Amino acid sequence: MKVAKLDDMLKGWFIGNFEPSLFKTNEFEIAVKRYAKGDYEAKHYHKVATEYTVIISGKVRMNGIEYGAGDIIVMEPNESTDFECLEDGTVNVVVKYPGLNNDKFLLD
Repeated sequence: MKVAKLDDMLKGWFIGNFEPSLFKTNEFEIAVKRYAKGDYEAKHYHKVATEYTVIISGKVRMNGIEYGAGDIIVMEPNESTDFECLEDGTVNVVVKYPGLNNDKFLLD
C-alpha cells in the first residue's frame, strides 16, 4: 500500500509523467485541484490531449460561462479556455488524455 498527501503533489497532479507522481505515465494525467476565489489560469489549449474537468464543489468560470458542482467540461484538442475560480474552497478533478509533456500552449 502506498500513502501520499495531495498537498505534496505538483498543483494537485498525482498521476502522470512528472515528479512527484504516484504512477508515472504518459498515457493520462489525473489531478485533484483546490482553488481560492480569484485564482486564475490564462487561456490555453492542448494540441493533442483532451482535458476533462469535473467540478466537485464551488463555482468556476471558463470562457465566460459559469459552472458548478456536478458539471463536467470536456475540452477537445485545439479548443481553448481560461479558468477563474469564483468561490473559496472550489475543488475540481482534472483528467488529461493522453498525458503528454509540453502539450499546453498559452494564448495572448
